[in-house]
Amino acid sequence: MPHVITQSCCSDASCVYACPVNCIHPTPDEPDFHTAEMLYIDPVECVDCGACVTACPVDAIKHDGSLDPAEKVFLELNADFYREPRPRPLLAPVVPPLQIRAPGALRVAIVGSGPAAMYAADEVLTIPAARVRMYERLPQPGGLARFGVAPDHQRTRGVSRQFDAITANPRLELVTGVEVGTDVTHEQLLADHDAVIYAVGASTDRPLDVSGADLPAVSSATRFVAWYNGHPDFADATFDLSQPRAVVIGNGNVALDVARILTTDPERLAATDIAPHALKALRQSKIQDVVVVGRRGLAQSAFTVPELVGLTSMPDVDVVVSDEDLQALPETDPRARILRDLPRRPGNRRIVLEYLQSPTTISGAPDGVAVEFARNELVAAPDGTTKVKPTGDLHTVTAGLVLTSIGYRGRPAVDLPFDDARGTIPNDEGRVVGVAATYVTGWIKRGPTGFIGTNKSCAQETVRSLVADYNAGLLA
Repeated sequence: MPHVITQSCCSDASCVYACPVNCIHPTPDEPDFHTAEMLYIDPVECVDCGACVTACPVDAIKHDGSLDPAEKVFLELNADFYREPRPRPLLAPVVPPLQIRAPGALRVAIVGSGPAAMYAADEVLTIPAARVRMYERLPQPGGLARFGVAPDHQRTRGVSRQFDAITANPRLELVTGVEVGTDVTHEQLLADHDAVIYAVGASTDRPLDVSGADLPAVSSATRFVAWYNGHPDFADATFDLSQPRAVVIGNGNVALDVARILTTDPERLAATDIAPHALKALRQSKIQDVVVVGRRGLAQSAFTVPELVGLTSMPDVDVVVSDEDLQALPETDPRARILRDLPRRPGNRRIVLEYLQSPTTISGAPDGVAVEFARNELVAAPDGTTKVKPTGDLHTVTAGLVLTSIGYRGRPAVDLPFDDARGTIPNDEGRVVGVAATYVTGWIKRGPTGFIGTNKSCAQETVRSLVADYNAGLLA
């Protein structure tokens, strides 16, 4: 296998279009693109040209001879994806260039400056003479790429270099420190532009609805991530790191990120761009164990396999999973080969992955809080899915800090409709329902799914809808 995609894959599909033999999948036009944890290179079809290496914005693609020991698992993961034949054309479908009717230049306002906004701007700017004005509430751009990616994921953060190149385009004007809906209205944006794209993400947490969730020792993983990444809104936040145990409720990638940061040697973090106030606090931390709790089983874990590889490759942290949970995993599940036979090293900090538990109440305790969990079992539902059912068995875990990580949620935008159940702005292929010349992209469009690069294909769809409307004379 000449080249291998590794854990920092952002799924933006730049490599797909660079590959001359269409050996990288899934492609954005394939149905499993939006659910795949990463992209994969076919070990048989790869011709070792290196075009994908140059195209990758996060340095995720390596030659198989240059893999680190912890990355060897990606040889198997890439090969596993192609165990079954995958029908595909010789070349990936070519995306036709955008064209607009003459005369005049298209003027687009974009609200937000995270990955979804950047990919939308990049797409608009492929049109000669088109201009973009991007509005960001904070003093600096970046959104999720700046304030959501863990500081020790340096390669993933490398996508910011691509975004810097986009903002350097002379046809893009970046306006920071301005909040749309407060400092400037939607109507003012429409008066100055042909169209407005909202790329405002899903910036709030899904709340934990149990008694005691508002205690001082309980916070959200989102707040914790923003705090250690230096988000100005959370610079004054405080977290109790004085007790030996922390609990993270939820087990997605963000949950594993915060568990990893809580247990990583602070001196290793000192070489990253972690916020100085967070590094100072982590140097004084007494946390030895982080318990990451999921309400379903190991097979239904919300984290991705690449994220798990990063967690288990930490030399000074042990990842612990019970034999009972491991036995429930099929041998063919890649998590099985990663989690079996993990070392137990005396003196190491620990990340304990626990399953089939749901929090019921949180109460104060002498050294923090006590979290009561109800044990669950998995049962088959009539529709063929697997559901969680409480067993009636309760147990309590004490901790100095509890972080909830049970999902993100979008917030309403001023003057736009909002689907409260889904936490999104109602839209049809990016067109905001019932509002002229207004579009959405990213999480506020489709919900909090996918990865940084998934926003690229999402933005392409939205901008193509915008251009089609412009050419039809609907934005005049």
